[in-house]
This record gives sequence, C-alpha cells and structure tokens, in this order.
Amino acid sequence: MDWKEEYTRWLTNAQLDRDMKKQLEVIAGNETLIEDCFYKSLEFGTGGLRGELGVGTNRLNVYTIRKATEGLAQYIIQKGELAKKQGVVIAYDCRHKSPEFALEAARVLGKHGIIVYLFNELKPTPLLSYSVRRLNASAGIVITASHNPPEYNGYKVYGSDGCQITLDAANAIISNINAVVDELEIEVLDKDRLLDSGTLKMIGQEIEKEYMEEMKSIIVNQEVLDKYAKELKIVFTPLHGTSNRLVQKGLKEFGFSNVNIVKEQEQPDPNFSTVDSPNPEEHAAFKLAISYGEKMDADILMGTDPDADRVGVVVKDNQGNYVVLTGNQTGALMLDYLLSNKQDIPTNGTVLKTIVTSEIGREIAKAYNLETIDTLTGFKYIGEKINQFEQTNKHQFMFGYEESYGYLIGDFVRDKDAIQACLFIAEVAAYHKSKGASLYQALENIFDRYGYFYEDLKSITLKGKAGLVQMIKIMEHFRVIEEFQVGENKLIKKDDYRISVSKNVVSGEIETIKLPPSDVLKFFLSDDSWFCIRPSGTEPKIKFYFGVKGSSVEDAKGKLVLIRDKVNSIIKRLT
Repeated sequence: MDWKEEYTRWLTNAQLDRDMKKQLEVIAGNETLIEDCFYKSLEFGTGGLRGELGVGTNRLNVYTIRKATEGLAQYIIQKGELAKKQGVVIAYDCRHKSPEFALEAARVLGKHGIIVYLFNELKPTPLLSYSVRRLNASAGIVITASHNPPEYNGYKVYGSDGCQITLDAANAIISNINAVVDELEIEVLDKDRLLDSGTLKMIGQEIEKEYMEEMKSIIVNQEVLDKYAKELKIVFTPLHGTSNRLVQKGLKEFGFSNVNIVKEQEQPDPNFSTVDSPNPEEHAAFKLAISYGEKMDADILMGTDPDADRVGVVVKDNQGNYVVLTGNQTGALMLDYLLSNKQDIPTNGTVLKTIVTSEIGREIAKAYNLETIDTLTGFKYIGEKINQFEQTNKHQFMFGYEESYGYLIGDFVRDKDAIQACLFIAEVAAYHKSKGASLYQALENIFDRYGYFYEDLKSITLKGKAGLVQMIKIMEHFRVIEEFQVGENKLIKKDDYRISVSKNVVSGEIETIKLPPSDVLKFFLSDDSWFCIRPSGTEPKIKFYFGVKGSSVEDAKGKLVLIRDKVNSIIKRLT
C-alpha cells in the first residue's frame, strides 16, 4: 500500500483507539504530514524502535508497540516452552506514554502465554539489564527514548544475557514483525486477567535492593571513601529522569553526605521543562547545576539522562570556572584511577571501548600491560564482548566505555550504567581531593603522561524522508574518497565497516575488519588524527567524530580545528 491507502486503512478502522482517531482528524488535509506519518513502517533497528509519538505506521503509538511486541512474542515462541516460561522483564522511564506502552507490550506477550515481569513504577535502564539476568528471563524490554526530545519515545529489546539484542536476534524479530498482516488487529488480554492467571507478575523493590547491594563491588579504595567521601561537595541532577532515588541512595551508602540535588530537576517530568534537551552531552543541560555549584563551591557536578544510562560530569578548571568534561575525558579519569589503585590486576585484564572513542584509553591500558579491544558504536557490543569473555576465559573485563557518556565498571550489568558511573566518579574525585588535586588537575596529569588527546563531535539533524535521502548521499560521497589531506598530513587508511574492509590507501593493502557490518566510515591521517562518519541508529542524525593527538593543549586544539574545518567544508558542499 502507498501512504494514502495506509492512512485510509487506519481512518476507516472501526475499532481504532479514540485518541488515534482524533489525531487522524487533526491532520486531515495536511498531505505532507500524512505522508510522513504513513509512508513507511517505523523501523525496528538493531536494538528496537525509536520515533516521534503520534498516529500512523511511522510513529510510535499503541499499534506500533503491539506490532513490535508481536514480533518479539513469535521469536520467543520459536525458542520453545522454556523461553515462554522464563518470560520477559519490562521496565519504563518517565516519558509520555511510557507506562501505557509497557502495559501494552505485557498484554501482547500475555496473550501468547509468555510470562511477563513488569516493574510497578519507572526504573533506570541499567536496572532492566540487571533484572533480565537476575530473573533468568529470556528477554527484556525497556520503554525509553534515552536523551531524545520530549516528543520521542522508544522500545529497546534485551536478550537473556542482559545485553541489547544481537544483530541475528534483531533480524529474526524483524522477520516476525514483517509477517504481521495488520497491526490494528493484534489481540491483547486485559491486565486483570493476566494478573489473575499469574502470567503477569509485578516487580516491586526487591530486585532494586539486590542491584544496589552489587554496587559495593565497584569500590576500589574503601579507605578513601571512609576518610574523604564526606569532604567532597557534590551537585547532582537527574534531569527530570529515573536516577534520582538510586543515585542519592548509593552516594549516601558510599559515605558522600555533602550532596545537593537540583530541586527544579529532581522530579520526573516527561516535558523536561527546565532544559531544551535532557542530554548530559549538551552543556546547556547543566546551567542550573552550575548555578548550584557556584553557590556551594562544589567539587563535582553530575547529571544523568532520563533513563539513567549516561552521565555527564562538570568540574572546576584552574581558574575556578566550571567546565563540562567530554565522555572521553571522564572515561580516562575513571580508567586511570581504576588501574592505578586496583589491587591484583589480572594479566588478561581487558578494556573495551568503541571505534569512535578516544585512543587515550588504549594508552592508559598499555601502561599496565592490558589489552584494549574496540567494538562497533553501541554499548551492546561491549556487553557482547563481556559475555564472550565469560565463555572463553581468555580475557577478563576491567572497564568499558564510549565517548557518548556511557560507562560500565561492574559487569553485573551488561549495558552502560549511570548509577554505577555516578558513584565511581565520586570516588575518583574524593581520591584526588585527598591528594590536594581537582579532577581537572588529575586530567591534566593524564595528558602530561599519555599525550594530549582531543576529540569532537558534529551532528547534523536530517528528519523525514528527505533527510534519509540526504544522509545516504553524504555517506556515499565519503565512501569513495581515496585522497584527503590536512596541511602536510595525508590520508593513509580508510575503514569501511559496511563491507568490512580496511584499506591502506598508500600501499593498496586490504585487511578484513573482524566486526559485524555497519554503515560506518573511518579515516586515518599520517599524524594519528582520524575522523569517523555514521548515521545515528536512534535519531534522525548523521554524526561526524574527530580525534587528534598533540604535543600540547594548543597543538591538539589546532589540529582539531584543521581537520574539523576540512570535513565541514565538504559537508557544506553536500548540504
């Protein structure tokens, strides 16, 4: 069917949800908007769905949630009766429609006799990852759009290992989703009926308590906490999301008593009314937290995104001004502290990072004779590696992180975990304060030892059908580039992850990239500078990553400006 026929199919459905019917009436006559709502089905990517809330096949609503869940249900059924009995854990965040969507997913699964464990209130995403493994479930679902704007929501699927699903699992689920004839006719059961039959089981605080007990395992230096935690001045903001109670509880249990919460952002709010974007990667998100920090002369400010899998950190520079650390810088501080203070580092200890994450982590790990392994962008690939380590015992997980503010210290969770990260970076800050140094000075010391690594990210938002076409155009242009030069530094290698080929453009030598295929390009220059391009898997954006290594702050920043400007000039010609 074309978009007009799909629109008519929804409009004439006698059983259509009343709210959906009203939305169809509102957009009547607006062909541009109707086309965008119906020209395709909302795509189930490698981890699930994410999109704008609204009516239509290309929006997130009760029917697209049911369709995705029907695909997951069939996938579980195909695995057999044991998988159905092991069941699915469902969590949700504070966004518009999150509780409703979580219940709809439960109603679809329950119709097929699949056991469902549904949290009775909003919870952080890392707790969902933990709960899947703790309950020995066959899968997990979390209703969240992470740090996207308020008009978005999403649906992420986890495997029995507590990781976001693999590519093979995603393809199998997608195949089942595509087999759904009519998303408007999917049958569901009432909540009360599911509860009475025992098919639906509500989860209270018991799993959360066990998760928080596990937090003690990430402590590296209990003596530091005992002596200095109470001296550290902390400002924390959950940015209207799900982390508030658990972070406060964890900090208190770790001994941090001087903690101030940004009151205006403490309570869950689906509109994220005090910020333009609830994304700790955006410096503007810390405006209120910085005002709190200035009043109390705080040592460290921390802010998590709505579903609490990412955390941003703000510290004072040498002039006393608050600066937002990059994800790479926070990761370097965590890793350096972990390895320099941890007792009995295993010889097979391994650090995991993504291909767009700074190389400074590799340098730090190398100083302790540890291997660093790169994964594709997306924390699920880090979780996947941790599972492989457990099976082979060839490597032991030490630390995992990505540039986009995601970190994992204790592998009792298999996704990035902002609750862990908040507690751990607080310990790092307390340690350096005990030595008379700020986190900023600690970072400077890391640069002095390992080199001045600087990175940057440029995102271009390209919405809708036209935006998708534009993204393809940009990727295809860069895909055929064989020559690229910044000053005296020339392109020496190009990695095309879509075809799994790494090409030395000087010698012509080709190597196979041993990672799953992904629409990513990475370019390496002769001075160790690099840049990487990839369409986002969760937002209508194309992302450009840049990384350099300099002999000083000024040298690194200069290199970064040059490579960024060169790439920007190409982008301008294409857009």
